[in-house]
Amino acid sequence: MQLIDSHAHIYLDEFSSDLDEMLTRAKKVNVYKILLPNIDRETLPDINKLCSSYPEYLYPMIGLHPTSVKENFKEELQHLFEDTDFSNYIAIGEIGMDLYWDKSFIKEQEIAFGHQIELAKTYNLPIVIHTRDAFDEIFTVMDKLNDDHLKGVFHCFTGGEYEAKKIIEYGNFKLGIGGIVTFKNGGIDKVLKHIDPQHLVLETDAPYLAPVPYRGKRNESSYLEIVAEKLCEIYNMSMKEISDITTNNCKKIFSI
Repeated sequence: MQLIDSHAHIYLDEFSSDLDEMLTRAKKVNVYKILLPNIDRETLPDINKLCSSYPEYLYPMIGLHPTSVKENFKEELQHLFEDTDFSNYIAIGEIGMDLYWDKSFIKEQEIAFGHQIELAKTYNLPIVIHTRDAFDEIFTVMDKLNDDHLKGVFHCFTGGEYEAKKIIEYGNFKLGIGGIVTFKNGGIDKVLKHIDPQHLVLETDAPYLAPVPYRGKRNESSYLEIVAEKLCEIYNMSMKEISDITTNNCKKIFSI
């Protein structure tokens, strides 16, 4: 049995004091690969350094997070992607739109999202999509730019049955399921009862959104086992079945 944490920010300061111990805990519960989404040009060197220290275990992405999209987003994109060897990265991410914190840059987020999708298509890379209070806006962009070659993950899926099925209809996209599925009033467990597990990948979003019973504390990749156990409960499947399905999905999307 092997698990892949498809989304974890373990390069952040929250892990500076015990990274090795945290990775050891993850390995003990069979998390054998961890994928690292980028935030902006300031975090990319940390990701690259960390992944070079743990080859074949940690895998880097490159992208501009929507909450980092401001007035100077074009400059940020240029700095982030100039002279980039895209073969060093497994995906463009995380990208997308976030209208929860700030709606001042809706148009800028939309443009940055579309630009990074086009980069992914040019370099044949999957995308990892962040969407918060922005499904309609995300779908407007995706409806225009999706094609048979584009693939990826809708990270930290928190939508309803309609949103889940629309994402699946895009053809090559999976739903990223993390700690929220364990929340009593999260509602994701009810949605998943209508969605085949073949459409899912596992994630933690560490250090954020720790599952019950660690809710409110720092999340880490070892807690992926808790997310998998919840899916076993929802689908009445064994841990091996859930791990096989989600791990194979992850390998297919990210070509790892």
